[in-house]
Amino acid sequence: MEKRLIIAIDGYSSCGKSTFARMIARELNYIFIDSGAMYRAVTLYCIRRKFISGQGLNTRGILEELKDINIDFIYNPDINTHETFMNSENVEAEIRNMEVTSYVSRISQIPEVRARMVELQRQIGAFKGIVMDGRDIGTVVFPDADLKIFMTAAADIRARRRYDELKAKGINIDFEEIKRGIIARDIADENRDISPLRRADDAIVLDNSRMTVDAQMQWVREIIEKKINAGRN
Repeated sequence: MEKRLIIAIDGYSSCGKSTFARMIARELNYIFIDSGAMYRAVTLYCIRRKFISGQGLNTRGILEELKDINIDFIYNPDINTHETFMNSENVEAEIRNMEVTSYVSRISQIPEVRARMVELQRQIGAFKGIVMDGRDIGTVVFPDADLKIFMTAAADIRARRRYDELKAKGINIDFEEIKRGIIARDIADENRDISPLRRADDAIVLDNSRMTVDAQMQWVREIIEKKINAGRN
Protein backbone atom coordinates (compact mmCIF):
# COMPACT_ATOMS: atom_id res chain seq x y z
CA MET A 1 0.00 0.00 0.00
CA GLU A 2 1.30 3.45 -0.92
CA LYS A 3 2.35 5.55 2.03
CA ARG A 4 -0.22 8.23 2.85
CA LEU A 5 1.01 11.54 4.17
CA ILE A 6 -0.03 14.34 6.46
CA ILE A 7 0.85 17.55 4.61
CA ALA A 8 0.87 20.79 6.62
CA ILE A 9 0.97 24.13 4.82
CA ASP A 10 1.54 27.29 6.84
CA GLY A 11 2.42 30.81 5.82
CA TYR A 12 1.46 34.41 5.40
CA SER A 13 -1.90 35.72 4.22
CA SER A 14 -2.61 36.07 0.49
CA CYS A 15 0.09 33.55 -0.47
CA GLY A 16 -2.43 31.21 -2.05
CA LYS A 17 -2.18 28.58 0.70
CA SER A 18 -5.75 27.31 0.40
CA THR A 19 -5.66 27.10 -3.40
CA PHE A 20 -2.34 25.26 -3.23
CA ALA A 21 -3.58 22.87 -0.53
CA ARG A 22 -6.80 22.10 -2.40
CA MET A 23 -4.90 21.32 -5.60
CA ILE A 24 -2.55 18.96 -3.77
CA ALA A 25 -5.45 17.20 -2.05
CA ARG A 26 -7.34 16.83 -5.32
CA GLU A 27 -4.32 15.43 -7.14
CA LEU A 28 -3.51 12.91 -4.40
CA ASN A 29 -7.15 12.09 -3.61
CA TYR A 30 -6.55 13.29 -0.03
CA ILE A 31 -8.91 15.08 2.34
CA PHE A 32 -8.47 18.86 2.43
CA ILE A 33 -9.09 20.12 5.97
CA ASP A 34 -10.32 23.69 5.73
CA SER A 35 -9.56 25.11 9.18
CA GLY A 36 -11.37 28.35 8.39
CA ALA A 37 -14.51 26.42 7.48
CA MET A 38 -14.35 24.62 10.83
CA TYR A 39 -14.41 27.89 12.77
CA ARG A 40 -17.22 29.10 10.54
CA ALA A 41 -19.20 25.95 11.34
CA VAL A 42 -18.78 26.57 15.08
CA THR A 43 -19.89 30.16 14.54
CA LEU A 44 -23.00 28.96 12.68
CA TYR A 45 -23.78 26.58 15.55
CA CYS A 46 -23.49 29.47 18.03
CA ILE A 47 -25.77 31.68 15.93
CA ARG A 48 -28.40 28.95 15.73
CA ARG A 49 -28.21 28.35 19.49
CA LYS A 50 -28.42 32.11 20.08
CA PHE A 51 -25.06 32.17 21.87
CA ILE A 52 -24.26 35.25 19.79
CA SER A 53 -26.31 38.42 20.11
CA GLY A 54 -26.02 42.17 20.07
CA GLN A 55 -25.11 41.97 23.76
CA GLY A 56 -22.07 39.81 23.03
CA LEU A 57 -21.16 36.15 23.38
CA ASN A 58 -22.67 33.63 25.77
CA THR A 59 -19.28 32.05 26.37
CA ARG A 60 -20.59 29.72 29.06
CA GLY A 61 -23.19 28.30 26.69
CA ILE A 62 -20.60 27.86 23.95
CA LEU A 63 -18.20 25.99 26.21
CA GLU A 64 -20.91 23.73 27.60
CA GLU A 65 -21.87 22.53 24.12
CA LEU A 66 -18.47 22.43 22.39
CA LYS A 67 -18.31 18.63 22.71
CA ASP A 68 -21.64 18.40 20.87
CA ILE A 69 -20.10 19.95 17.75
CA ASN A 70 -18.60 17.51 15.26
CA ILE A 71 -17.21 18.60 11.92
CA ASP A 72 -16.11 16.54 8.95
CA PHE A 73 -15.26 17.00 5.28
CA ILE A 74 -17.02 14.79 2.74
CA TYR A 75 -16.09 14.57 -0.91
CA ASN A 76 -18.71 15.69 -3.43
CA PRO A 77 -17.92 14.19 -6.86
CA ASP A 78 -20.29 16.62 -8.59
CA ILE A 79 -18.04 19.58 -7.76
CA ASN A 80 -14.80 17.62 -7.31
CA THR A 81 -14.05 18.91 -3.82
CA HIS A 82 -14.78 18.29 -0.14
CA GLU A 83 -17.66 20.05 1.60
CA THR A 84 -18.08 20.97 5.26
CA PHE A 85 -20.48 18.91 7.37
CA MET A 86 -21.50 19.83 10.92
CA ASN A 87 -23.21 17.10 12.92
CA SER A 88 -23.92 15.23 9.65
CA GLU A 89 -25.48 18.31 7.97
CA ASN A 90 -23.98 19.89 4.87
CA VAL A 91 -23.37 23.50 5.92
CA GLU A 92 -20.91 24.46 3.18
CA ALA A 93 -23.12 27.21 1.73
CA GLU A 94 -24.53 28.54 4.98
CA ILE A 95 -21.15 29.06 6.67
CA ARG A 96 -20.17 31.49 3.92
CA ASN A 97 -22.93 34.02 4.65
CA MET A 98 -22.21 37.51 5.97
CA GLU A 99 -23.58 36.91 9.46
CA VAL A 100 -21.13 34.05 10.02
CA THR A 101 -18.33 36.12 8.49
CA SER A 102 -19.00 39.00 10.89
CA TYR A 103 -18.67 36.82 14.01
CA VAL A 104 -16.14 34.12 13.13
CA SER A 105 -13.10 36.12 14.24
CA ARG A 106 -14.49 36.47 17.77
CA ILE A 107 -15.39 32.80 18.01
CA SER A 108 -11.98 31.67 16.75
CA GLN A 109 -10.24 33.66 19.51
CA ILE A 110 -11.81 31.56 22.29
CA PRO A 111 -9.00 29.23 23.52
CA GLU A 112 -11.37 26.34 24.24
CA VAL A 113 -12.83 26.57 20.73
CA ARG A 114 -9.34 26.41 19.22
CA ALA A 115 -8.50 23.41 21.42
CA ARG A 116 -11.67 21.61 20.28
CA MET A 117 -10.91 22.30 16.62
CA VAL A 118 -7.37 20.95 17.00
CA GLU A 119 -8.87 17.83 18.59
CA LEU A 120 -11.23 17.35 15.64
CA GLN A 121 -8.48 18.08 13.11
CA ARG A 122 -6.30 15.40 14.66
CA GLN A 123 -9.19 12.94 14.58
CA ILE A 124 -9.67 13.56 10.86
CA GLY A 125 -5.94 13.13 10.30
CA ALA A 126 -5.64 9.92 12.32
CA PHE A 127 -5.48 7.76 9.17
CA LYS A 128 -3.35 10.26 7.22
CA GLY A 129 -4.01 11.17 3.61
CA ILE A 130 -4.79 14.81 4.44
CA VAL A 131 -3.67 18.29 3.45
CA MET A 132 -4.28 21.23 5.77
CA ASP A 133 -3.33 24.88 5.56
CA GLY A 134 -3.26 27.61 8.16
CA ARG A 135 -0.81 29.42 10.40
CA ASP A 136 -0.02 26.86 13.09
CA ILE A 137 -0.55 23.52 11.36
CA GLY A 138 3.06 22.33 11.33
CA THR A 139 3.83 23.78 14.78
CA VAL A 140 0.68 23.05 16.81
CA VAL A 141 -1.92 20.91 15.03
CA PHE A 142 0.34 18.36 13.30
CA PRO A 143 3.87 18.85 14.67
CA ASP A 144 4.74 15.35 13.38
CA ALA A 145 3.43 15.96 9.85
CA ASP A 146 5.24 14.04 7.11
CA LEU A 147 5.68 17.18 5.01
CA LYS A 148 5.65 20.76 6.23
CA ILE A 149 5.65 23.68 3.81
CA PHE A 150 5.93 27.32 4.82
CA MET A 151 4.65 29.69 2.14
CA THR A 152 5.74 33.27 1.75
CA ALA A 153 5.88 36.01 -0.88
CA ALA A 154 6.80 39.68 -0.98
CA ALA A 155 4.16 41.97 0.51
CA ASP A 156 3.89 43.97 -2.75
CA ILE A 157 3.17 40.83 -4.73
CA ARG A 158 0.63 39.51 -2.24
CA ALA A 159 -1.11 42.88 -2.25
CA ARG A 160 -1.17 42.90 -6.06
CA ARG A 161 -2.72 39.44 -6.16
CA ARG A 162 -5.40 40.48 -3.68
CA TYR A 163 -6.01 43.73 -5.56
CA ASP A 164 -6.45 41.91 -8.87
CA GLU A 165 -8.77 39.37 -7.23
CA LEU A 166 -11.04 42.09 -5.81
CA LYS A 167 -10.93 44.11 -9.02
CA ALA A 168 -12.09 41.05 -10.98
CA LYS A 169 -15.08 40.88 -8.65
CA GLY A 170 -15.92 44.52 -9.36
CA ILE A 171 -14.71 45.74 -5.96
CA ASN A 172 -12.78 48.99 -6.09
CA ILE A 173 -10.18 49.43 -3.36
CA ASP A 174 -6.90 51.31 -3.09
CA PHE A 175 -3.80 49.18 -3.64
CA GLU A 176 -1.85 50.86 -0.84
CA GLU A 177 -4.74 50.20 1.54
CA ILE A 178 -4.59 46.50 0.71
CA LYS A 179 -0.83 46.46 1.19
CA ARG A 180 -1.10 48.17 4.59
CA GLY A 181 -3.74 45.63 5.60
CA ILE A 182 -1.53 42.71 4.60
CA ILE A 183 1.46 44.07 6.52
CA ALA A 184 -0.75 44.67 9.58
CA ARG A 185 -2.09 41.10 9.30
CA ASP A 186 1.46 39.74 9.17
CA ILE A 187 2.38 41.59 12.36
CA ALA A 188 -0.80 40.42 14.10
CA ASP A 189 -0.29 36.79 13.03
CA GLU A 190 3.32 36.77 14.21
CA ASN A 191 2.54 38.34 17.58
CA ARG A 192 -0.80 36.87 18.65
CA ASP A 193 -0.88 35.16 22.04
CA ILE A 194 -2.40 31.88 20.84
CA SER A 195 -0.51 29.86 18.22
CA PRO A 196 1.46 32.69 16.55
CA LEU A 197 2.62 32.27 12.98
CA ARG A 198 6.11 30.83 12.78
CA ARG A 199 7.96 28.44 10.54
CA ALA A 200 8.50 24.96 11.93
CA ASP A 201 12.18 24.05 12.14
CA ASP A 202 11.69 21.19 9.65
CA ALA A 203 9.44 23.08 7.22
CA ILE A 204 10.45 23.63 3.60
CA VAL A 205 10.11 27.27 2.55
CA LEU A 206 8.19 28.01 -0.63
CA ASP A 207 8.61 31.61 -1.77
CA ASN A 208 6.13 31.83 -4.62
CA SER A 209 6.72 35.51 -5.40
CA ARG A 210 7.81 34.66 -8.95
CA MET A 211 6.19 31.24 -9.38
CA THR A 212 3.10 30.27 -11.32
CA VAL A 213 0.62 27.83 -9.82
CA ASP A 214 1.83 25.17 -12.29
CA ALA A 215 5.42 25.72 -11.19
CA GLN A 216 4.42 25.37 -7.53
CA MET A 217 2.64 22.09 -8.26
CA GLN A 218 5.65 20.72 -10.12
CA TRP A 219 7.86 21.72 -7.20
CA VAL A 220 5.68 19.97 -4.63
CA ARG A 221 5.14 16.85 -6.78
CA GLU A 222 8.85 16.12 -6.72
CA ILE A 223 8.99 16.52 -2.94
CA ILE A 224 5.92 14.33 -2.35
CA GLU A 225 7.24 11.63 -4.67
CA LYS A 226 10.48 11.46 -2.68
CA LYS A 227 8.51 11.22 0.59
CA ILE A 228 6.32 8.41 -0.72
CA ASN A 229 9.25 6.52 -2.23
CA ALA A 230 11.16 6.81 1.05
CA GLY A 231 8.20 5.14 2.75
CA ARG A 232 8.47 2.15 0.43
CA ASN A 233 12.06 1.44 1.42
